[in-house]
Formats: sequence, C-alpha cells, structure tokens
Amino acid sequence: MKKFNIYSTALGATLLLLLLILFTIFTGGLSQAGSLIIAFFTLLAFGFSGHEQLRGYVFTTMIFAGVTIALYYPEYFLVIEGFKLTNLIIPLIQIIMFGMGTSMSLGDFGSIFKSPKGVVVGVSAQLLIMPLIGFTLAKLSNFPPEIAAGIVLIGCSPSGVASNVMAYLAKANLALSITITSIATLLAPFTTPLMMKLLAGEFIEIEVLAMMWSIVKMIILPIGAGLLSNKLLGDKTKWMDKLMPLLSMLAIGVIIVIITAAGRDSLLDIGGILMVLVLIHNLFGYTLGYFYAKLLKLNEQDSRTIAIEVGMQNGGLASGIANTLGKIGTMGLAPAVFGPLMNITGSILASYWHKRAPKGYEEPEQIPANN
Repeated sequence: MKKFNIYSTALGATLLLLLLILFTIFTGGLSQAGSLIIAFFTLLAFGFSGHEQLRGYVFTTMIFAGVTIALYYPEYFLVIEGFKLTNLIIPLIQIIMFGMGTSMSLGDFGSIFKSPKGVVVGVSAQLLIMPLIGFTLAKLSNFPPEIAAGIVLIGCSPSGVASNVMAYLAKANLALSITITSIATLLAPFTTPLMMKLLAGEFIEIEVLAMMWSIVKMIILPIGAGLLSNKLLGDKTKWMDKLMPLLSMLAIGVIIVIITAAGRDSLLDIGGILMVLVLIHNLFGYTLGYFYAKLLKLNEQDSRTIAIEVGMQNGGLASGIANTLGKIGTMGLAPAVFGPLMNITGSILASYWHKRAPKGYEEPEQIPANN
C-alpha cells in the first residue's frame, strides 16, 4: 500500500507541475519552462512505474524527458572534449542489432513454413505501404529536401523488435511477427537503398552501394555475431537475455537525445508539423496494414500482426543511415520523432486489442524482450 501511495502521489504531483508549466508558457515564459517540463516527464515516468497497466509507458516518457533536456541544453549532447557524440550512433545501433542476434535462432523462421502466406503478405506490406506513404507525405510537406528525405527513410526502414513486443501484447501472432521482423531486417541492406533511390532520389543524392555497405555494417555483421555467439556459447549467453534489452533501451534513448540536440534548430522551426506528419504516417501504417491483410483473406490474429509490423519501424536504423550520410540533424529528425510516437500509439493499439482476444487465441510460450 505504501508503494502505491508513493507512485500515486507522484502522478498527482505531475498534475500540479502541468498546471505550472501551462501558466509559465501562457505568461510568455516558454524558454524558462525547461526544468519544469523535465521534472514533469521524470516524475510521470516514476509514477507510471508503480502501476502495472502504465509501466509500458515508462520508457517512452523518459524519452520525452531526454528530448526536452536536449532541446533546452543541446550543448551538452554535441561535443565532449572534442569528440562528436554523433559518432556514438553507429556503435549503439550495432549493440542493438547484436542483442537482436543473440535472441534469434533458425527456429524464428518457422513461420515461413507454417504460415507462408502470412510472411509474404507481411513482407510485401512492409515494402509497399510505408515507403509510399512516406513519399506522399514528403511531397506534401514542403520541407527542406533533407528533412523530407527523412520521412521517406523511416518508411523504407524495416520493422524493429518493438513490433514483436506490441504483437505479443495485442494477442497477435507472435511467431509471425518475429519472422517478418527478422526477414525485413535481413533484407534491409538491399531493399532500403533501392527504395530510397527510387523514392527519395529527387530530394537528395542516394549512393546505393555505399548505403548498402553501411547497412550491412549496422545490421548483418552484428546480427551475425549475435547468432554466432548464441550458437557457440548456448546457455552461457542466457545472461544476455536480461542485459541486452536494457542496453538496447538505453542505446535508443541516447540516439534520440543526440539527434534531437543536433537538429534542435530545425525541430524548433518545423517540429509541430513534422510531428503531425509522422503521426499520420504511423497511423496510416497500422490502418492500411490491417486492411491489406484482411483484403488478402488473413485471419484476425495475423491481420493484427501485419498492422503492427507495418506501422512500427526501426527508427534506430533510419537514424544510423542518416548519420552515415552526414545528415543526422536534418534527415535524422523524422526517425527521432517517429520512435517515441510509435511506442505510444503502439501501446494504445495493443492495449485495445489485448482486451479483445481473437478466436482460437493461445498464449505463446516465447515472450519477447522489450527493447
């Protein structure tokens, strides 16, 4: 009871902070509200952590706290002792991908044989829906070319591990979700550069081979290393099952904060519009993915899976690609905004579906790590 009171008191305090923030903003003190907004999100995350139904929002809330810090104090996240913090982005993504590799096995691809139609529908939806929506929104945005290209980039990226977590919570087909994520990720070195050349070529110059190699370094090599360590060491790598999700969440948070700091000026100019476009991109992904699967006669459980796989993209990979092109402060903005938003919308959608189990649903034995 004591813990419940502590966490509930924290949530109550956030309401007072919110009123104080609004008062500060309306009296012309937005530039002075930074510490209040940071305290609000931090306290909100603490309050969420004490309630089972709200714990899924802790990570996203802390991301918003980090983004606020980066917006108000960007100088702390750009250069330290002459070292550019953007240089950390690629190694951090490789850590995330290594963690994905350690949790994978050939068994994850079993759905190819058990449900080949679901896999084909899911991967084709990944390659068609989000890239085309991203291109359309980029054309309509009138953003500077590099920022517009970032919207296309997030659409051309594969789904990430977060989609597996949401599929589990939504009582979708977890095995199918893991298979689609794995295949889309392994295809990314080929599909992402080619789609970017086709759809984003009018915004920025795309060197297909150079982008392919950069994605191979970010995805294939670390995933391969993770698979190899899992194969050779077996049960000796079990300790990674708990460590890697934590490292992955930390890595994602650091990447988003660095990108926010690097692109602060652009975000202040177009942040509101970009957030709306990214939200539209995300929601259309869920909607069109679901009805695309239904149109092709997939059952409810598989249709939920496709919706989540299409709507939730790998923002970390997209950020890494933007960084290798030297455009992290422009092209990397859409992926940085997409990540936190998709976690919120994904959690809401998963919660809605969780209360409405599809016919014949059985709890899966494998529960994905939330990274």
